[in-house]
Amino acid sequence: MKRKLLGLLLLILAVFVPTTIYSWPAPQSSDDVKTSGSLKPDKVRKGKSAQATILVEIPPGLHLQSSKPLDKFLVPTKLEVETPAGMKAGSVLYPRAVIRQLKFSKSPVSVYEGKVLIHFNVTVSSNYSGGSGDIKGKLRFQACNDDSCFPPVTREVKISINVE
Repeated sequence: MKRKLLGLLLLILAVFVPTTIYSWPAPQSSDDVKTSGSLKPDKVRKGKSAQATILVEIPPGLHLQSSKPLDKFLVPTKLEVETPAGMKAGSVLYPRAVIRQLKFSKSPVSVYEGKVLIHFNVTVSSNYSGGSGDIKGKLRFQACNDDSCFPPVTREVKISINVE
């Protein structure tokens, strides 16, 4: 009888313990936030402009502080743009934020969630001497979940521009 109970107990453990372990969500961090850049049109004539877009993909369960957080102690999302000599970046346009009430904050917070698009224009001077160049964006953000915030990080996003 004891042998049958021991066998049954081992069978139950073999079936349910792995299920429980693998059903726990993986811990999240700022590393889960993905960034990429693009340019439209992909070829720009000298003296003309193109619109650059930084795509920020924030997985479910995470959010970023907006570019204008409601609390002065939270780190705003900020994009700094460097262009090659002979090109100029325009003002950075951030998306509209979402207002949320989260567990860790007594007051509402202004955040970005899901897919976020940040835009700016790039103008190529009429006397630009190269056939291409790289635009470098440095995106600083603070990712958080509903319980707490992670340390701020800065991601570099590179966008290649072809000049006609």
